[in-house]
Amino acid sequence: MRAGRLISLMLILQRTGRATAAQLADELEVSQRTILRDIEELSGAGVPVYAMRGPGGGFALLDGFEHDLADPTGWKPTTRRPGTARRVKVRISPRGCQLAAVLRVLQPLRATRAQPPDDDGWIHATCRIVNLDATANDVLALSPHVEVLEPPALRNQVAERLRRAAALYRINEKAGSS
Repeated sequence: MRAGRLISLMLILQRTGRATAAQLADELEVSQRTILRDIEELSGAGVPVYAMRGPGGGFALLDGFEHDLADPTGWKPTTRRPGTARRVKVRISPRGCQLAAVLRVLQPLRATRAQPPDDDGWIHATCRIVNLDATANDVLALSPHVEVLEPPALRNQVAERLRRAAALYRINEKAGSS
């Protein structure tokens, strides 16, 4: 039953483009919590499904994702490639922890026990990476209250976005001195 529901879920998202957990739950006649578990299962199996927050949000498949379910070899769960992280390690302030909970980003955020809080109360924590772009957006939503420690690809992506944003807000020295 679950395998069929997962395939149905994937086909619904492909057909509709975007759907909320409530819409998916109604169509598949299950609870919203079951839909959230199924979305996580699809993501873990390599189906590029992602969440969009806010009004008009919901779940969607990454543009360009195609499958051939008529061919049994057309869709297989992907295996984790060596070097690809499934979790992000961050250093986050107490305020950042509060904001993450309110904004529902970088969830679930789990403090690592190996590292005690530093003098300013910043802790080391981990959370799941669903998609590098979405996780970079989550990190930027919390800046300057969070620092990405690992993986390097995410740290570099966040740094590049911050460089581009800083370039937009540079003050023209001649205009600033007038």
